[in-house]
Amino acid sequence: MKMVDLFPTESIIRSTLQCFNDLQLNSHSLPFFPNLSILVSSMSHRMKKYRKLLYIFIVMVTLPLLFLFMSNLIIIQSTQKKIYTDIHQLPYNDIALVLGTSKYTTGGINLYYKHRIESAAELYFQGKIKHIIVSGDNHYKGYNEPEQMKASLIKLGVPAEKITCDYAGLRTLDSVVRLKKIFMTKKVTIVSQKFHLQRALFIAGYYKIDAVGYCAKDVGSKYNRTTRFRELFARSKAMLDLYVLGTEPRHLGSEIKINLQ
Repeated sequence: MKMVDLFPTESIIRSTLQCFNDLQLNSHSLPFFPNLSILVSSMSHRMKKYRKLLYIFIVMVTLPLLFLFMSNLIIIQSTQKKIYTDIHQLPYNDIALVLGTSKYTTGGINLYYKHRIESAAELYFQGKIKHIIVSGDNHYKGYNEPEQMKASLIKLGVPAEKITCDYAGLRTLDSVVRLKKIFMTKKVTIVSQKFHLQRALFIAGYYKIDAVGYCAKDVGSKYNRTTRFRELFARSKAMLDLYVLGTEPRHLGSEIKINLQ
């Protein structure tokens, strides 16, 4: 028995689609349906408008993401050979720059702070440096990162006269640039965690500072995850600061000579 085809055949579908294409391309073929002709024309115009808006949206989303990805890739790749985890392989420099952070968090002592201080003291006692600059935030009364870092280093046995405070290290860029412009130092060992060192060393390279980085002990991926997430955007901001905005430190001032004796 011959089965009845309950669905349109392929040829009928093709013919129907061709008919609608003809209607859209040639409005004169619709003398008896003027409203349909106007509707087809209006829909075509709207589709072109929406397509243009979609392209604009895609570009607005894609370009920032691409810039975020490329800036992180460039900074990480260009600094990887300047970062050391083994103190025995670390080259000697007269001065170390310790990048500041708050001493305490809501859970107690900030482990980023603790490990940076311990690493800086280690460099001094291992004879890898002669002097330490502690650079941090001191923009309001009662909050003084450099003095806290200095006190912590002294507590570990580093002589006070071997420590210099930079009170205007409000950002990583400020700390690195002031190292050259205020403390007249063009060769340095920077101390921080690896993810932070990458950005600091990139800024140093831009300003022709011969810098290497010594990794302070990391704190693990589960500790303060927002810090690492923010760093993704901080690297992109650093690229903009250096190559687009020409950002300078918020505070400069008179030159300060470090006594290395």
